[in-house]
Amino acid sequence: MKKQLSNIEWRISKEPVHFLEALEFMQNRVDAIIACKAPQLIWLLEHHPVYTSGISAKDADLLVKTDIPIFKTNRGGKFTYHAPGMKIIYVMLDLKKFFTPEKPDVLRFVKFLENWVIAILAEFGIKGEIRKNRVGIWVDTPEGEKKIAALGIKLKKWVSYHGIAINVDCDLSGFQNIVPCGIREFGITSVKQLGIEIKSDLDEIIIAAMKKVNL
Repeated sequence: MKKQLSNIEWRISKEPVHFLEALEFMQNRVDAIIACKAPQLIWLLEHHPVYTSGISAKDADLLVKTDIPIFKTNRGGKFTYHAPGMKIIYVMLDLKKFFTPEKPDVLRFVKFLENWVIAILAEFGIKGEIRKNRVGIWVDTPEGEKKIAALGIKLKKWVSYHGIAINVDCDLSGFQNIVPCGIREFGITSVKQLGIEIKSDLDEIIIAAMKKVNL
């Protein structure tokens, strides 16, 4: 089965976007998509340093309070961290259209998003993998398995929002103040920490990889 890619707008922000600004935009856009007043949208951006918590977040997972702002969200997942150098992919997609002519399938959609990240990383010779009972995308390093990308979405009347975060060349020290995604026993890494420098246009690579991944 092939995904339906017609009538999807791409938006690329080159400067960091404040999280609350992005959240408000997503919520408004989702309502417009539901009302058939705007096309589906995929937004590529970065955020200023911020912690966000999903609906499964626990207070104990915030280890150290800092000056970095914290925002509660209605996405799936727990605590995570965003900062410049981390590529965010917000997906405002109507699953009824995405899966036409079949019925929407949330688990299948999440698997598609995971495979999209794996395809992006593969462009740089990085082998990203899915781990059972562990959210996100993982890589093997000399220090053991580490997480390189996070995923959390919310659905409203079958339209998705929030999405994916890939650690490209961000400062990873912010993750030390939380239990990322509620997982204590594994570390966090980035494309840069793996010794890889991205010299090509990452946004173009993300767009091309999405179109190659099958459902």
